[in-house]
Amino acid sequence: MPLAEIPLSVWRKHGQTFIFRGQAIRYWTAGQGEPLLLIHGFPTASWDWHYLWQPLAQRYRVIACDMLGFGDSAKPMNHQYSLLEQADLQQALLAHLNIEHSVHLLAHDYGDSVAQELLVRHQEARIDVASCVFLNGGLFPETHRPLLAQKLLLSPLGWMLGRAFTRDALVKNFRQIFGSKNRPTESEMDDFWSLVESNRGPRIMHKLIGYIPERRVQRDRWIGAMQRCDVPLRVIDGEVDPISGAHMVERYRQLIPNPDTVLLPGIGHYPQIEAPVQVLKHYVEFRDRLTLAPRRMACS
Repeated sequence: MPLAEIPLSVWRKHGQTFIFRGQAIRYWTAGQGEPLLLIHGFPTASWDWHYLWQPLAQRYRVIACDMLGFGDSAKPMNHQYSLLEQADLQQALLAHLNIEHSVHLLAHDYGDSVAQELLVRHQEARIDVASCVFLNGGLFPETHRPLLAQKLLLSPLGWMLGRAFTRDALVKNFRQIFGSKNRPTESEMDDFWSLVESNRGPRIMHKLIGYIPERRVQRDRWIGAMQRCDVPLRVIDGEVDPISGAHMVERYRQLIPNPDTVLLPGIGHYPQIEAPVQVLKHYVEFRDRLTLAPRRMACS
């Protein structure tokens, strides 16, 4: 049975704002129970989770924000964007909500890298992460296959491309990364574009794209944490994603001990949009299994 959509106009009405280092950040929270932090990807925003939002809120306390430079949050022009700062932002949001106990993570794309940083901080006893599930994302720089548009944004002319980025360009890129039978409707593309365009977003896209080289810098640190830490992990991945599909999962199975992976046939880069029922099923199965096994409290 399909999951109910939350229209973007309704989603926006339920958002709240807090201030992070002088910048306005939009966030959402619902439900009760163990905290579940949802971390969105590039170039979209936390509305990416809208199909899963209500079903997850029936089980957990769900929390999500539009990260700095994304969606309806502030998008300062003269700012050096960093995945490490976005991890700081997630921790600041948890502090703002007075959440001091363990938190579960569900991340996608750019958000995967933020979650990887939080796993390192778990090892350093700076946050208590209870579990982490990754959707499609560049967990390993050697398997990440950026689109041409992403490569151009990284070039010296990236600032020009960003300012010229249009809805048509977003549609073209999304057609490449969604499964052929699961592409967004025109109405959904209007909403995705509204989030990208909000607060003059295209003018900073060349700054946000710096996450790609930053991943290379942090690679060994992040993968080491995934290999050594006790936090239960799972990957739920759209198999036909050209950026981080089956080839990324193959690498995950090579590098991560006792790999727990789920491949979704025919699904592309946005499984939470393309196949939310399947993602929900595999996520809840993962969480229910955790309640049956006692958790070790240390990382080695």
